[in-house]
Amino acid sequence: MDPKGWRLKLNDGHSIPVLGFGTYAPEEVPKSKATEATELAIDAGFRHIDCAHLYNNEKEVGQAIRSKIEDGTVKREDIFYTSKLWVTFLQPQLVQPALERSLKNLQLDYVDLYIIHSPVALKRKEFNNLKSSASKTQGNKHRNTQHAFLIMNPVSLGAVRNTKVHTAVPGEELLPKDEHGKLMFDTVDLCATWEAMEKCKDAGLTKSIGVSNFNRRQLEMILNKPGLKYKPVCNQVECHPYLTQRKLLDFCKSKDIVLVAYSALGTQRLKQWVDQSSPVLLEDPVLCAMAKKYQRTPALIALRYQLQRGVVVLAKSYNEKRIKENVQPLVHSCVFFVVGSSSCGMWDAASAWSDEQCHVCAQDSNQRNTGPPAAERANLTTRPRGQPLCVVFLKCISRFF
Repeated sequence: MDPKGWRLKLNDGHSIPVLGFGTYAPEEVPKSKATEATELAIDAGFRHIDCAHLYNNEKEVGQAIRSKIEDGTVKREDIFYTSKLWVTFLQPQLVQPALERSLKNLQLDYVDLYIIHSPVALKRKEFNNLKSSASKTQGNKHRNTQHAFLIMNPVSLGAVRNTKVHTAVPGEELLPKDEHGKLMFDTVDLCATWEAMEKCKDAGLTKSIGVSNFNRRQLEMILNKPGLKYKPVCNQVECHPYLTQRKLLDFCKSKDIVLVAYSALGTQRLKQWVDQSSPVLLEDPVLCAMAKKYQRTPALIALRYQLQRGVVVLAKSYNEKRIKENVQPLVHSCVFFVVGSSSCGMWDAASAWSDEQCHVCAQDSNQRNTGPPAAERANLTTRPRGQPLCVVFLKCISRFF
Protein backbone atom coordinates (compact mmCIF):
# COMPACT_ATOMS: atom_id res chain seq x y z
CA MET A 1 0.00 0.00 0.00
CA ASP A 2 1.18 3.50 -0.74
CA PRO A 3 2.01 4.99 2.68
CA LYS A 4 0.73 8.38 1.53
CA GLY A 5 -2.78 6.88 1.46
CA TRP A 6 -2.87 5.91 5.13
CA ARG A 7 -5.39 8.32 6.60
CA LEU A 8 -8.09 8.49 9.25
CA LYS A 9 -11.33 10.28 8.54
CA LEU A 10 -12.05 13.28 10.78
CA ASN A 11 -15.51 14.16 12.09
CA ASP A 12 -15.73 17.18 9.77
CA GLY A 13 -15.24 15.11 6.61
CA HIS A 14 -11.54 15.79 6.09
CA SER A 15 -8.87 13.15 6.69
CA ILE A 16 -5.53 13.12 8.48
CA PRO A 17 -2.41 11.06 7.62
CA VAL A 18 -1.82 8.56 10.42
CA LEU A 19 1.91 9.28 10.64
CA GLY A 20 3.17 12.81 11.10
CA PHE A 21 6.54 14.53 11.18
CA GLY A 22 7.23 16.63 14.28
CA THR A 23 9.29 19.77 13.70
CA TYR A 24 10.17 21.02 17.18
CA ALA A 25 13.87 21.49 17.97
CA PRO A 26 15.72 23.24 20.81
CA GLU A 27 16.90 26.78 20.16
CA GLU A 28 20.53 25.69 19.83
CA VAL A 29 19.62 23.81 16.64
CA PRO A 30 20.09 26.17 13.65
CA LYS A 31 16.77 27.20 12.09
CA SER A 32 18.02 26.11 8.69
CA LYS A 33 17.91 22.54 9.98
CA ALA A 34 14.12 22.76 10.16
CA THR A 35 13.99 23.43 6.42
CA GLU A 36 16.43 20.64 5.66
CA ALA A 37 14.70 18.11 7.92
CA THR A 38 11.22 18.90 6.61
CA GLU A 39 12.37 18.51 3.02
CA LEU A 40 13.96 15.15 3.92
CA ALA A 41 10.73 14.08 5.64
CA ILE A 42 8.61 14.91 2.59
CA ASP A 43 11.05 13.09 0.33
CA ALA A 44 10.89 10.07 2.66
CA GLY A 45 7.09 9.93 2.40
CA PHE A 46 5.76 12.05 5.28
CA ARG A 47 2.72 14.09 4.25
CA HIS A 48 1.61 15.20 7.71
CA ILE A 49 3.76 18.04 9.08
CA ASP A 50 3.21 19.14 12.68
CA CYS A 51 4.46 22.56 13.76
CA ALA A 52 3.47 25.45 16.06
CA HIS A 53 3.98 29.14 16.71
CA LEU A 54 5.83 28.07 19.85
CA TYR A 55 8.51 26.26 17.86
CA ASN A 56 9.68 29.48 16.25
CA ASN A 57 10.40 27.79 12.92
CA GLU A 58 7.24 28.12 10.85
CA LYS A 59 9.05 30.30 8.29
CA GLU A 60 11.62 27.56 7.74
CA VAL A 61 9.07 24.75 7.66
CA GLY A 62 6.90 26.72 5.26
CA GLN A 63 9.92 27.27 3.03
CA ALA A 64 10.52 23.51 2.91
CA ILE A 65 6.89 22.79 1.99
CA ARG A 66 6.88 25.39 -0.76
CA SER A 67 10.19 24.07 -2.07
CA LYS A 68 8.81 20.55 -2.38
CA ILE A 69 5.70 21.92 -4.11
CA GLU A 70 7.79 23.92 -6.55
CA ASP A 71 10.02 20.99 -7.50
CA GLY A 72 6.98 18.79 -8.17
CA THR A 73 7.50 16.34 -5.29
CA VAL A 74 4.06 17.16 -3.85
CA LYS A 75 1.05 19.35 -4.44
CA ARG A 76 -0.34 21.58 -1.69
CA GLU A 77 -3.33 19.27 -1.26
CA ASP A 78 -0.95 16.36 -0.58
CA ILE A 79 0.40 18.06 2.55
CA PHE A 80 -1.49 18.05 5.83
CA TYR A 81 -0.08 20.92 7.88
CA THR A 82 -0.87 21.45 11.57
CA SER A 83 -0.23 24.66 13.48
CA LYS A 84 -1.11 25.55 17.07
CA LEU A 85 -2.58 28.50 18.92
CA TRP A 86 -0.16 29.42 21.69
CA VAL A 87 -1.42 30.09 25.23
CA THR A 88 -0.83 33.85 25.11
CA PHE A 89 -3.40 34.12 22.31
CA LEU A 90 -6.40 32.39 23.91
CA GLN A 91 -8.38 35.60 24.33
CA PRO A 92 -11.00 35.38 21.53
CA GLN A 93 -9.94 38.61 19.82
CA LEU A 94 -6.38 37.28 19.44
CA VAL A 95 -7.16 33.90 17.86
CA GLN A 96 -7.56 34.86 14.20
CA PRO A 97 -4.65 37.36 14.22
CA ALA A 98 -2.44 34.60 15.64
CA LEU A 99 -3.41 32.24 12.84
CA GLU A 100 -2.93 34.99 10.27
CA ARG A 101 0.60 35.50 11.59
CA SER A 102 1.37 31.80 11.20
CA LEU A 103 0.05 31.85 7.63
CA LYS A 104 2.19 34.87 6.87
CA ASN A 105 5.27 33.10 8.22
CA LEU A 106 4.43 29.95 6.28
CA GLN A 107 3.43 31.87 3.14
CA LEU A 108 0.49 29.52 2.78
CA ASP A 109 -3.16 30.35 2.18
CA TYR A 110 -4.49 27.96 4.81
CA VAL A 111 -3.49 25.31 7.31
CA ASP A 112 -5.12 21.91 7.37
CA LEU A 113 -5.47 21.79 11.14
CA TYR A 114 -5.31 24.51 13.78
CA ILE A 115 -5.38 23.41 17.40
CA ILE A 116 -5.37 25.05 20.82
CA HIS A 117 -1.91 24.21 22.12
CA SER A 118 -2.92 23.89 25.77
CA PRO A 119 -5.91 24.77 27.99
CA VAL A 120 -3.70 27.15 29.98
CA ALA A 121 -3.94 30.88 29.39
CA LEU A 122 -1.10 33.33 29.96
CA LYS A 123 -1.41 37.10 29.73
CA ARG A 124 0.11 39.10 26.93
CA LYS A 125 1.97 42.22 27.94
CA GLU A 126 1.43 43.88 24.57
CA PHE A 127 -0.72 42.76 21.67
CA ASN A 128 -1.65 45.90 19.80
CA ASN A 129 0.40 44.71 16.85
CA LEU A 130 -1.78 41.62 16.58
CA LYS A 131 -5.11 43.35 16.04
CA SER A 132 -6.79 42.76 12.70
CA SER A 133 -10.01 43.90 11.16
CA ALA A 134 -11.45 40.49 12.00
CA SER A 135 -10.59 40.85 15.68
CA LYS A 136 -12.41 44.17 15.89
CA THR A 137 -15.66 42.58 14.81
CA GLN A 138 -15.50 39.91 17.49
CA GLY A 139 -15.95 42.50 20.23
CA ASN A 140 -15.57 42.01 23.93
CA LYS A 141 -18.46 39.62 24.43
CA HIS A 142 -16.56 37.17 26.59
CA ARG A 143 -13.82 39.40 28.02
CA ASN A 144 -15.13 39.32 31.59
CA THR A 145 -16.03 35.65 31.65
CA GLN A 146 -14.63 33.88 34.69
CA HIS A 147 -15.00 30.33 33.35
CA ALA A 148 -11.48 28.97 33.00
CA PHE A 149 -9.63 25.69 33.22
CA LEU A 150 -6.02 26.58 33.90
CA ILE A 151 -4.35 23.20 34.10
CA MET A 152 -0.57 23.34 34.24
CA ASN A 153 0.78 20.86 31.72
CA PRO A 154 4.44 19.97 32.29
CA VAL A 155 4.95 19.08 28.65
CA SER A 156 3.41 22.14 27.02
CA LEU A 157 4.51 24.76 29.54
CA GLY A 158 7.10 23.23 31.82
CA ALA A 159 9.22 21.94 28.99
CA VAL A 160 9.33 25.39 27.44
CA ARG A 161 10.12 27.02 30.75
CA ASN A 162 13.27 24.96 31.04
CA THR A 163 14.59 25.53 27.54
CA LYS A 164 16.03 28.62 25.93
CA VAL A 165 12.92 29.09 23.76
CA HIS A 166 11.25 32.17 25.26
CA THR A 167 10.44 34.30 22.23
CA ALA A 168 9.01 33.55 18.82
CA VAL A 169 9.48 37.05 17.44
CA PRO A 170 11.47 40.01 18.78
CA GLY A 171 9.69 41.64 21.69
CA GLU A 172 7.28 38.76 22.24
CA GLU A 173 7.38 36.68 25.40
CA LEU A 174 6.02 33.16 25.09
CA LEU A 175 6.03 32.77 28.87
CA PRO A 176 5.42 36.26 30.26
CA LYS A 177 6.41 36.69 33.90
CA ASP A 178 5.81 39.39 36.47
CA GLU A 179 8.44 41.33 38.40
CA HIS A 180 8.78 38.39 40.79
CA GLY A 181 9.57 35.94 38.03
CA LYS A 182 6.21 34.17 38.23
CA LEU A 183 4.14 33.23 35.21
CA MET A 184 1.33 35.66 34.47
CA PHE A 185 -1.75 33.45 34.19
CA ASP A 186 -4.92 34.73 32.57
CA THR A 187 -8.58 33.87 32.95
CA VAL A 188 -10.13 32.83 29.65
CA ASP A 189 -13.39 31.17 28.71
CA LEU A 190 -12.24 28.30 26.52
CA CYS A 191 -15.69 28.12 24.98
CA ALA A 192 -15.22 31.69 23.75
CA THR A 193 -11.81 30.73 22.41
CA TRP A 194 -13.42 27.81 20.61
CA GLU A 195 -15.99 30.10 18.99
CA ALA A 196 -13.10 32.15 17.62
CA MET A 197 -11.53 28.94 16.30
CA GLU A 198 -14.82 28.12 14.55
CA LYS A 199 -14.73 31.53 12.87
CA CYS A 200 -11.23 30.76 11.57
CA LYS A 201 -12.61 27.61 9.95
CA ASP A 202 -15.54 29.50 8.46
CA ALA A 203 -13.11 32.09 7.09
CA GLY A 204 -11.21 29.37 5.22
CA LEU A 205 -7.98 29.97 7.15
CA THR A 206 -7.99 26.37 8.41
CA LYS A 207 -9.80 23.29 7.20
CA SER A 208 -10.14 21.64 10.61
CA ILE A 209 -9.87 22.70 14.24
CA GLY A 210 -8.90 20.73 17.32
CA VAL A 211 -7.26 20.83 20.73
CA SER A 212 -4.14 19.62 22.51
CA ASN A 213 -3.42 18.58 26.10
CA PHE A 214 -7.14 18.58 26.98
CA ASN A 215 -8.51 16.14 29.52
CA ARG A 216 -11.97 14.59 29.38
CA ARG A 217 -13.59 17.34 31.45
CA GLN A 218 -12.22 20.06 29.18
CA LEU A 219 -13.32 18.18 26.07
CA GLU A 220 -16.82 17.77 27.50
CA MET A 221 -16.96 21.50 28.19
CA ILE A 222 -16.44 22.19 24.48
CA LEU A 223 -18.70 19.37 23.31
CA ASN A 224 -21.53 20.52 25.59
CA LYS A 225 -21.20 24.19 24.69
CA PRO A 226 -24.55 25.68 23.61
CA GLY A 227 -24.50 26.52 19.95
CA LEU A 228 -21.49 24.35 19.17
CA LYS A 229 -20.88 24.53 15.43
CA TYR A 230 -17.86 22.24 15.01
CA LYS A 231 -16.56 19.51 17.29
CA PRO A 232 -12.82 19.26 17.87
CA VAL A 233 -11.51 16.81 15.28
CA CYS A 234 -8.56 15.76 17.44
CA ASN A 235 -6.89 15.93 20.82
CA GLN A 236 -3.08 15.91 20.67
CA VAL A 237 -1.53 14.56 23.88
CA GLU A 238 1.60 12.83 25.12
CA CYS A 239 1.06 9.14 24.46
CA HIS A 240 3.46 6.19 24.39
CA PRO A 241 3.68 2.66 25.85
CA TYR A 242 4.51 4.08 29.30
CA LEU A 243 1.56 6.51 29.08
CA THR A 244 -1.06 4.76 26.98
CA GLN A 245 -3.92 7.22 27.63
CA ARG A 246 -6.35 4.31 27.36
CA LYS A 247 -9.29 6.00 29.09
CA LEU A 248 -8.84 9.24 27.16
CA LEU A 249 -8.48 7.29 23.90
CA ASP A 250 -11.69 5.39 24.60
CA PHE A 251 -13.53 8.62 25.36
CA CYS A 252 -12.20 10.34 22.23
CA LYS A 253 -13.23 7.40 20.06
CA SER A 254 -16.72 7.47 21.57
CA LYS A 255 -17.01 11.12 20.49
CA ASP A 256 -15.39 10.59 17.07
CA ILE A 257 -12.34 12.61 18.08
CA VAL A 258 -8.96 11.39 16.84
CA LEU A 259 -6.19 11.06 19.41
CA VAL A 260 -2.82 12.35 18.15
CA ALA A 261 0.26 11.16 20.03
CA TYR A 262 3.30 13.32 20.63
CA SER A 263 6.40 12.11 22.50
CA ALA A 264 5.51 8.74 21.03
CA LEU A 265 9.06 7.50 21.61
CA GLY A 266 9.06 8.48 25.27
CA THR A 267 8.59 11.60 27.34
CA GLN A 268 11.07 14.46 27.25
CA ARG A 269 13.53 13.59 30.00
CA LEU A 270 13.93 17.04 31.50
CA LYS A 271 15.66 16.93 34.87
CA GLN A 272 13.11 19.33 36.33
CA TRP A 273 10.24 16.96 35.60
CA VAL A 274 11.55 13.42 35.16
CA ASP A 275 13.52 11.24 37.54
CA GLN A 276 16.66 10.49 35.55
CA SER A 277 16.81 7.01 37.06
CA SER A 278 13.39 6.12 35.64
CA PRO A 279 13.26 3.63 32.74
CA VAL A 280 13.97 4.85 29.22
CA LEU A 281 11.22 3.69 26.86
CA LEU A 282 13.43 2.78 23.93
CA GLU A 283 15.62 0.70 26.25
CA ASP A 284 12.65 -1.27 27.59
CA PRO A 285 13.33 -5.03 27.53
CA VAL A 286 9.98 -5.79 25.91
CA LEU A 287 10.41 -3.34 23.05
CA CYS A 288 14.00 -4.46 22.56
CA ALA A 289 12.96 -8.14 22.53
CA MET A 290 10.24 -7.50 19.96
CA ALA A 291 12.58 -5.34 17.90
CA LYS A 292 15.11 -8.16 17.82
CA LYS A 293 12.45 -10.74 16.94
CA TYR A 294 11.05 -8.73 14.04
CA GLN A 295 14.34 -7.19 12.98
CA ARG A 296 13.11 -3.67 13.62
CA THR A 297 14.20 -0.94 15.99
CA PRO A 298 12.44 -0.33 19.33
CA ALA A 299 11.28 3.01 17.91
CA LEU A 300 9.49 1.30 15.02
CA ILE A 301 7.73 -1.08 17.40
CA ALA A 302 6.57 1.86 19.52
CA LEU A 303 5.30 3.78 16.47
CA ARG A 304 3.53 0.80 14.95
CA TYR A 305 1.84 0.09 18.28
CA GLN A 306 0.14 3.48 18.18
CA LEU A 307 -0.92 3.18 14.55
CA GLN A 308 -2.56 -0.17 15.13
CA ARG A 309 -4.64 1.05 18.08
CA GLY A 310 -6.11 3.84 15.96
CA VAL A 311 -3.86 6.67 17.17
CA VAL A 312 -2.29 9.21 14.83
CA VAL A 313 1.38 9.35 15.78
CA LEU A 314 4.02 12.05 15.43
CA ALA A 315 7.66 11.10 14.94
CA LYS A 316 10.24 13.82 15.53
CA SER A 317 13.85 13.70 14.33
CA TYR A 318 16.30 15.92 12.51
CA ASN A 319 18.53 12.95 11.71
CA GLU A 320 18.26 11.84 8.06
CA LYS A 321 18.65 8.14 8.83
CA ARG A 322 15.99 8.21 11.54
CA ILE A 323 13.61 10.28 9.42
CA LYS A 324 13.73 7.60 6.74
CA GLU A 325 13.44 4.87 9.36
CA ASN A 326 10.43 6.44 11.09
CA VAL A 327 8.25 6.17 7.98
CA GLN A 328 8.76 2.40 7.85
CA PRO A 329 5.77 1.50 10.08
CA LEU A 330 3.63 2.39 7.07
CA VAL A 331 5.60 0.15 4.76
CA HIS A 332 6.74 -2.98 6.57
CA SER A 333 4.63 -5.65 8.24
CA CYS A 334 5.05 -5.81 11.98
CA VAL A 335 3.45 -7.50 14.99
CA PHE A 336 0.31 -5.88 16.31
CA PHE A 337 -0.16 -5.73 20.05
CA VAL A 338 -2.64 -4.07 22.35
CA VAL A 339 -1.56 -2.67 25.69
CA GLY A 340 -3.99 -1.71 28.42
CA SER A 341 -3.08 0.83 31.07
CA SER A 342 -4.01 0.96 34.71
CA SER A 343 -4.96 4.11 36.57
CA CYS A 344 -1.28 4.79 37.23
CA GLY A 345 -0.59 4.79 33.49
CA MET A 346 1.58 1.67 33.40
CA TRP A 347 1.23 -1.35 31.15
CA ASP A 348 -0.77 -4.18 32.64
CA ALA A 349 -1.98 -6.37 29.79
CA ALA A 350 -0.98 -7.19 26.25
CA SER A 351 -1.71 -9.48 23.34
CA ALA A 352 -0.25 -10.07 19.94
CA TRP A 353 -2.49 -9.72 16.92
CA SER A 354 -2.04 -10.21 13.21
CA ASP A 355 -1.26 -7.43 10.78
CA GLU A 356 -4.22 -8.45 8.61
CA GLN A 357 -6.63 -7.70 11.46
CA CYS A 358 -5.40 -4.17 11.96
CA HIS A 359 -8.38 -2.17 10.66
CA VAL A 360 -6.67 1.19 11.02
CA CYS A 361 -4.32 0.09 8.24
CA ALA A 362 -7.25 -0.49 5.89
CA GLN A 363 -8.01 1.92 3.07
CA ASP A 364 -11.46 2.46 4.55
CA SER A 365 -10.63 5.10 7.14
CA ASN A 366 -14.05 4.65 8.77
CA GLN A 367 -12.89 1.35 10.18
CA ARG A 368 -11.29 1.66 13.60
CA ASN A 369 -9.28 -1.02 15.35
CA THR A 370 -11.11 -2.55 18.30
CA GLY A 371 -8.40 -4.96 19.44
CA PRO A 372 -8.66 -8.73 19.78
CA PRO A 373 -12.03 -10.49 20.18
CA ALA A 374 -13.59 -10.68 23.63
CA ALA A 375 -12.68 -14.35 23.94
CA GLU A 376 -9.01 -13.52 23.54
CA ARG A 377 -9.18 -10.43 25.75
CA ALA A 378 -10.62 -12.53 28.54
CA ASN A 379 -7.47 -14.66 28.53
CA LEU A 380 -5.07 -11.75 28.87
CA THR A 381 -2.83 -11.76 31.90
CA THR A 382 -3.20 -8.73 34.13
CA ARG A 383 -0.03 -7.49 35.75
CA PRO A 384 -0.15 -7.59 39.55
CA ARG A 385 0.70 -4.20 41.02
CA GLY A 386 4.43 -3.80 41.28
CA GLN A 387 5.35 -6.65 38.94
CA PRO A 388 7.86 -5.62 36.24
CA LEU A 389 6.39 -4.82 32.87
CA CYS A 390 8.54 -7.26 30.94
CA VAL A 391 7.39 -10.33 32.91
CA VAL A 392 3.69 -10.04 32.12
CA PHE A 393 4.15 -8.61 28.64
CA LEU A 394 6.40 -11.43 27.53
CA LYS A 395 4.05 -13.99 29.09
CA CYS A 396 1.20 -12.53 27.05
CA ILE A 397 2.92 -12.40 23.68
CA SER A 398 4.57 -15.80 24.15
CA ARG A 399 1.10 -17.41 23.89
CA PHE A 400 0.89 -16.38 20.25
CA PHE A 401 4.35 -17.34 18.97
